Amino acid sequence: MLAASSPALHVAPPASAPLSRAALPLLLLTAPALFAANMVAARWAQQADIPPLFLAWGRWTLAFLLLLPWVARRLWAERPRLRPALPRLLLLSALGMGMAVAPQYIGARTTSATNIALIFAASPILVVLLDTLLWRVPLRPRSVAGLAMALAGVVVILTRGEAHALVQLTFGRGDLWVMGAAAGWALYTLLSRRCPLPAMPCDVRLAALMLGGIVALTPFAAGEALAGARPDFSAPALYGALAFLALVPSLGAYFLYDRLIAVAGAAGASTSMYLVPVYAALLAWPLLGETLHSFHLAGLALILPGVALARQSEGGVPLFGFILLPRERPRVVT
Repeated sequence: MLAASSPALHVAPPASAPLSRAALPLLLLTAPALFAANMVAARWAQQADIPPLFLAWGRWTLAFLLLLPWVARRLWAERPRLRPALPRLLLLSALGMGMAVAPQYIGARTTSATNIALIFAASPILVVLLDTLLWRVPLRPRSVAGLAMALAGVVVILTRGEAHALVQLTFGRGDLWVMGAAAGWALYTLLSRRCPLPAMPCDVRLAALMLGGIVALTPFAAGEALAGARPDFSAPALYGALAFLALVPSLGAYFLYDRLIAVAGAAGASTSMYLVPVYAALLAWPLLGETLHSFHLAGLALILPGVALARQSEGGVPLFGFILLPRERPRVVT
């Protein structure tokens, strides 16, 4: 396994663990909120008729340009170490910045926000299953039970506690696009841990991944434009959507999720994504005029213990009754 044999991995002694445990609750609760904001913006952008592939390409391009003044010299200095890792860089970029984003924007044109959130909630299950299939990691019954419990809570929220709403869910072309995006995100989460890039500051690595994402998305965005789907550069909505996506889901969410993977591991980080639909519902309250109902609370009552149960299978230590911290063990410092 590359993660175990790579000379670029630095293992810190257990003395560094207290800082990790102190940061983990904040990371677990904040990262999914920023990803939920991406879903809201994606729906709004498609209503503004912004081409989805251009939106994905423009999001990373603007985010990279915003980050570049702070990382340019250090990114340039990392060339000797990044050059041998170029295949891994392009693979992670294509998955995390391309496959996990562009299909989601394409799907947002023809499917509902409920379906998007529900399908994306399956990504933690995909991480666990891929880890089992590709790396023969044992699938423990407690982990399966926790994931199923958390997913049940997500379903309660998304169906508003009404059984007939679940029966009426249909999966069309847009749903399949979103399913592809969820698979891309699961692979990105897993390979970020299994096949990491050389150790470097988080912001430098993020800039490198963004640049790789721009490279991966450029031919697709160009093909979209050649097919006639071009953005209206005179529309203020275009610049508003790009600015929001660059600052919040791109810079903010990916930075926090990257830290979360380093501290909690791929499976631990992926379980936090169960909170994305919860935050999406909470964002819809002030933005769409919806109110908090009893089914939201019922969903939370299933999601949080389910996340704890899944994390406990890794030998975590309970905190606040539902967040589990890793036990004393070496961790990767990047």
